[in-house]
Amino acid sequence: MNIHFDFDKAEIKENDRAILQGIADFMKAFPVAKVEIAGNCDERGTNEYNLALGNKRAAAALAYLKTLGVDEARFTTISYGKEKPLCTEATEACWSQNRRDEFKLK
Repeated sequence: MNIHFDFDKAEIKENDRAILQGIADFMKAFPVAKVEIAGNCDERGTNEYNLALGNKRAAAALAYLKTLGVDEARFTTISYGKEKPLCTEATEACWSQNRRDEFKLK
């Protein structure tokens, strides 16, 4: 499950809030579940910049999930920066797929 971000941004989009609500509902239904939030970026920018932006994106999702009543101790965050692209074409359509948070059950 993924949510996506605008270029150079770490704000949760309105249309991704339903996905985060679904994750929160799942976490409440399964109180022993733990999830990793992985922040990702497109290929533009330096490695250092993209790692920092990926961290901000993961932290934004975590902060939003906390507002939905899920204990932050049940989450881990990691940034992959631009190291794990879903798409490798140098187009906006491709880059927009790579600007994401991924949620993985641990």
